[in-house]
Amino acid sequence: MENPSPENLILVNRELDGVAYIIINRPKSLNSLTRPMMVRMAREIKSLASDDSVKVIILSGSGRAFCSGVDLTAAEDVFKGDVKDLETDPVAQMERCKKPIIGAINGFAVTAGFEIALACDFLVASKEAKFVDTHARFGIFPSWGLSQKLSRIIGPSRAREVSLSAMPVTAEQAERWGLVNHVVEGSELLTKARQLAEAIIKNNQDLVLRYKSVINDGFKLDLDHALALEKERAHEYYDGMTKVQFKKMQEFIAGRRSKKPPSKL
Repeated sequence: MENPSPENLILVNRELDGVAYIIINRPKSLNSLTRPMMVRMAREIKSLASDDSVKVIILSGSGRAFCSGVDLTAAEDVFKGDVKDLETDPVAQMERCKKPIIGAINGFAVTAGFEIALACDFLVASKEAKFVDTHARFGIFPSWGLSQKLSRIIGPSRAREVSLSAMPVTAEQAERWGLVNHVVEGSELLTKARQLAEAIIKNNQDLVLRYKSVINDGFKLDLDHALALEKERAHEYYDGMTKVQFKKMQEFIAGRRSKKPPSKL
């Protein structure tokens, strides 16, 4: 019998190298979300966001689904309550999180699960992954961003097709459309996600956080205002640097150049 404890249904693992995993762990129900699971997930994301030892978060699911959406036996409790409560809203907490979140999509990402995937910074998918928006089929109004985010990623015509038809998008199709960055074998999914996380961790972490922020904030603006935002934050960043910090940056760049192999003629 499935253990109903949200601690067992939302698993969190902090690793020593700065990678943290959140696993939706209700495989018998295709990782559908109950209200306690949503509350637990929101609180764990908020906790990881404030943990200085965590640099990158990887979000995935157990079994053959990433997340099949909200458990419809608790639909009224969820839709009339948690959509208004940002503290217990996992997507709101993901969007507030300054650290990179990599979605490792291992199977079905359906409706609310699709929206959770869209709240990640980028996605890696197994070949078995499928994205399905069933809001229109079941009379559920989207409230976690699918109606606005998907069109900005794959274009409005494709987004209308996906959402109004409720037909599945395969992993390969999602990659062609720019929804997914990488498609791999299921056995390689978390390995690929970890490789990307490790590449991020090797970089300047202050810049990683600032870069994610300026990309996300600028995307909400028209190009002229987005360019002005980048310039403003660049000046703010450099104005805050000391002579010692500039010197260290120059020494680091010079050191990296000296390690490069000579170019071939």
